[in-house]
Amino acid sequence: MHYPLNKDENVQSNSSGYREIEHTADWEIEVWSPDIKGLLYQAACAMYTLADVKLAATQKQSRTLEITAKDNEELLVSFLSELLYLAEDEQLGFDRISLSLNEDTLTAELTCTPIKSISKEIKAVTYHNLNIIDTSKGFTTRIVFDV
Repeated sequence: MHYPLNKDENVQSNSSGYREIEHTADWEIEVWSPDIKGLLYQAACAMYTLADVKLAATQKQSRTLEITAKDNEELLVSFLSELLYLAEDEQLGFDRISLSLNEDTLTAELTCTPIKSISKEIKAVTYHNLNIIDTSKGFTTRIVFDV
């Protein structure tokens, strides 16, 4: 499944999307999608939107992330944490992503570009009250970011 990063298009649709939830100290989002791969993608877009990530238009690079986890919550936190690591340590953000999930392993093929700016720093993705729920319409969760 290939996803271009177009935050405005993916904020809300009938079947998948995300929205910010008011939180006293940190940032919290609600994310939903018909499948886990879509949930991961929406969570990544939401994180970029909250941080107000702006990407440069040049110097595309490829990166592959391979993440193994014991459950969907660990997979989500590990995936978003890897994206934060790329942003902080390598100043790279993704503008295109291909996700594949095989049992407990996620492979993310990223097309990355240098980050031009990040307006708001996210320190960490937390497990605080994290619970991915499988509903009749798909998967939903709330994620709290430490800022």
